[in-house]
Amino acid sequence: MESTPAAGENIAVLRKARGVGQARLARDAGISLSYLSKIEVGLRPATPPVVADIAKALHVPTARIYGQPFLGPSEQADLLNDLRSAVRRHTLPKEDMPTRDVLSAALGRAAELRAEARYLELLRMLPKLLGQTTATALTAGGDATAWGQVADVYGCAYAVAHRLGQPDLADMIVSRQSWAAQQTWNPEAEAATAWNEAGTYQSAGMYEDGLAIVERAISKFEAAGRGSGPNRIIPLGSLHLRGVVLASRHKDKRATEDHLSKARELARDLPDDVVRHNLTFGGGNTALYELAAHVELGQPDKASEMAGPLITAPPTGLKPNRVGRLYIDAARARLATKDLQGAEEALKAAFSVAPQMAEVHPMSREVLRVLFVLHQRSRPDLVAMARKSGLS
Repeated sequence: MESTPAAGENIAVLRKARGVGQARLARDAGISLSYLSKIEVGLRPATPPVVADIAKALHVPTARIYGQPFLGPSEQADLLNDLRSAVRRHTLPKEDMPTRDVLSAALGRAAELRAEARYLELLRMLPKLLGQTTATALTAGGDATAWGQVADVYGCAYAVAHRLGQPDLADMIVSRQSWAAQQTWNPEAEAATAWNEAGTYQSAGMYEDGLAIVERAISKFEAAGRGSGPNRIIPLGSLHLRGVVLASRHKDKRATEDHLSKARELARDLPDDVVRHNLTFGGGNTALYELAAHVELGQPDKASEMAGPLITAPPTGLKPNRVGRLYIDAARARLATKDLQGAEEALKAAFSVAPQMAEVHPMSREVLRVLFVLHQRSRPDLVAMARKSGLS
């Protein structure tokens, strides 16, 4: 991976390019001058809420601060362009319809790659798969299953675009996913679309608006009356988990606890975590979101304490994309409590279980950057992870 700046470095570059002093930017962003200075030199990580506030103060999108984890010609860039073209021609698929068995196997493989955070492999198959599922659905009329499959493939595409820092593509994908879900009455597909739509607001740092999307989707889904089984629990619980992230980053403790409480209540009716429509829900994933909320709400001691048993024995049923995120949030918590060794160990675990996620995740890169600076580049494992992330 090519060497690229992390968020903290980009803040300094953008600030200077706009002729803004540190004191003014700190005041406009609502943070202390000392905190901003430490972010820019790599002594503190640039957290998502801080990035959102600084982006607003600098009049740039959050994506501009996060930058791209890769630049220039690369297989990833070429594949993203292929995906962009496939999404653009959503009503004009060029692919032929495969047999039902072939299509089902491909859909299963795509969901598996997404869950394993293997984004490059998923990118290689998405353009063709989008065309195949859409061609099949267009000939199936209002078949709920066929259009639900189209929505699910767009869900996989959103995960790639989001994780690889392509917010404009992610927005376009969500609109296509919504189009597919609305071709027939499919409340589960519509809930999954709303989950991703709220995610685009989350990425942009528009947490209050994202919460409005979640709350509207919850009301709509509950009004549809889906009984009490997994078809109801998983989409509804997942929407509440999205609400946990948005509310905690918005520093709304009451809304955070409200969404978390409702997610816990729903999770009690599932014996293990389940993945459906690319949504993961259950007691284990709810615990991971609670841990992350503690970090966002400035309670790293609670998060670090909670991370211990979860790291020792990750919840059964969780896929690498969720376990990798657990390790990244644990690293954030440990860094905040000045447990540098523990933060490094958590990052190493993230690189082990979900390397493609760890290499590009903004908070993984920010924690790594801070550890790299504090350790004066003297630790071989940190150097190796920095090189993989393009931070060397």
